[in-house]
Amino acid sequence: MDDKKDYISENQKNLAMYARVLGHPVRVYIIDLLRQQTCCYSGDLAQELPIAKSTLSQHLKELKRAGLIQGEIMPPRIKYCLNTAKWEEAKALLRDFIMP
Repeated sequence: MDDKKDYISENQKNLAMYARVLGHPVRVYIIDLLRQQTCCYSGDLAQELPIAKSTLSQHLKELKRAGLIQGEIMPPRIKYCLNTAKWEEAKALLRDFIMP
């Protein structure tokens, strides 16, 4: 077992990534908000959350990097939506891990 590839599956890697990304309450809040509505503009999120815009931007970047959200540039704003396929994958991996 010299190589991680021998014992860590893709599902385990993805589960760890989703768990890490969802490990911050602001990111959970953003996902929850996007689950309840079709999309949201970054400016609206900035007004909703009492955090610096640069901090919000970093959280959005992490969620986007994990594939849980997708952004569409609509100058001068960015519209964010939940990536439902990736969200369903994350839910399934978390559910299977918690309730095998």
